[in-house]
Amino acid sequence: MTSATAPPAAGPSPVHRRPSVLLRVWWSDTFAGWAFISPTVLLIGLFGLVPVVWAFVLSFEQNDLISPGRWVGLDNYRKLLHDPAFSNSVRNTVVYTLVFVPVCVIGSLLVAALLNRRIRGITFYRVAVFIPVVTSTVATATMFNWLLDPDFGVVNAALNKVGIASQGFFRDPKEALLAIVLMTVWGWLGFGVIIYLAALQSVSADLLEAAAIDGCTRWRAFWRVEVPLLAPATLFLVIWLTINSLQLFDEIFVTTKGGPVGSTTVVVYYLYVQAFQFFNGGYASAIAYALFMAILVITAIQLKVGRRLSHGER
Repeated sequence: MTSATAPPAAGPSPVHRRPSVLLRVWWSDTFAGWAFISPTVLLIGLFGLVPVVWAFVLSFEQNDLISPGRWVGLDNYRKLLHDPAFSNSVRNTVVYTLVFVPVCVIGSLLVAALLNRRIRGITFYRVAVFIPVVTSTVATATMFNWLLDPDFGVVNAALNKVGIASQGFFRDPKEALLAIVLMTVWGWLGFGVIIYLAALQSVSADLLEAAAIDGCTRWRAFWRVEVPLLAPATLFLVIWLTINSLQLFDEIFVTTKGGPVGSTTVVVYYLYVQAFQFFNGGYASAIAYALFMAILVITAIQLKVGRRLSHGER
């Protein structure tokens, strides 16, 4: 009788070691994502956040941007309250915003309604409306300098043909700010048209058909059915255009340099003059932060009021 052979003894089970924390982080998707965006984050931090923090510190100093600054506390902010030139720039900025934003919003809405049709060549018209948006503001301002020139501008030549006297435009204190509004509306109209056009195309055709069945005309359906549905787009445009109008600078710098007689000196241009012509870096930083707080408050109010109106609240 043969004896049964015992099974071989099982050796120690292999130990499955978990990768180290550093190795797991190295191969994780999160690390890869941050690795890809790290150059952008570094540039934003260097050229965006650092100047913001530095400007905040400067706003409490008397600083000429060359020699070491001297701490003055809130003196720069107190000076804003008694500076007539700053008050004039605020007034010009408010007037410009109150004219520019409604004109641009209403004009964008009407043009978008005209372009929301299926007609031959509609793509060309839509592209043509958007071209000013992608045109450099410096190029736009230079073009309007030639068009509105009081001596040999095309616009005055056309006005003279129909018996209207030549206008001063950028050289007339009473007309300069309105000429700036005309120029910037031309440049921003296409942006608003694209926003409204996208919103109009999202309106259900069933709603318009139901309104037509109820006897509503096309024009009345536009104002009673479509326009209320465009409230989110309108709110976005009002906020976006308000923020940009409060920061108006390029067009002023190229066309009027704040003149004539300070009639087009807006807040950002006055900030530029204080910082880079008079070298009042601390005072210019205080102007920048005052503008920042104003934009923050105005945007918060617009959001609150806009949401209430869009939801029918009171």
